[in-house]
Amino acid sequence: MDINLIIVAVYSYLFGSIPFGLLLTKIILKKDIREIGSGNIGTTNVLRTGKKSLAVATLALDLLKGYFSVVITFIFFENLISYSALICFIGHIFPVWLKFKGGKGVATYLGIILALSYKFFLIFGISWLIISFLFRYASLSSIVSSLIVFIYSYFFNNYFSLMLFIFFIIILYTHRENIVRLKNSEENKIKL
Repeated sequence: MDINLIIVAVYSYLFGSIPFGLLLTKIILKKDIREIGSGNIGTTNVLRTGKKSLAVATLALDLLKGYFSVVITFIFFENLISYSALICFIGHIFPVWLKFKGGKGVATYLGIILALSYKFFLIFGISWLIISFLFRYASLSSIVSSLIVFIYSYFFNNYFSLMLFIFFIIILYTHRENIVRLKNSEENKIKL
């Protein structure tokens, strides 16, 4: 086995698996985010603590771990960028430290696509804001925006389109409970 595959897998997974939402709420609020709201460790659930600054910090740190994982790989192992991105993303969703129960991956995905192309990042961000203003569902905005990024990449940047399609499928999977709630008109709306 290529030693580079092991090196990239280790640091990408370790970056991805850092549970910033859990760490920040434990350190600052002395609370376990897994016992609040949906029990998820991501930005949206951290927002439910009432501390917007903590939610913003969680978003930024989860984004940065995806970003740095890809940037480091680009510098040292350029041919393994997609591999690193997927491993980091999986690390966030299935962190070994939390019995493989992590976040939904959207913030880490954002960091990854920012490192790949600022256009992907802008397309996601603009799509997310428009859909959020129209429908007020963070989950719907994330799902549709990741689909739009994939469609854009398919037509204008084929190099990453397969990986972005895999990301979209995984984001669908991590939002499966949200999809059921959306279907039943039980999903919580966000306040913008």
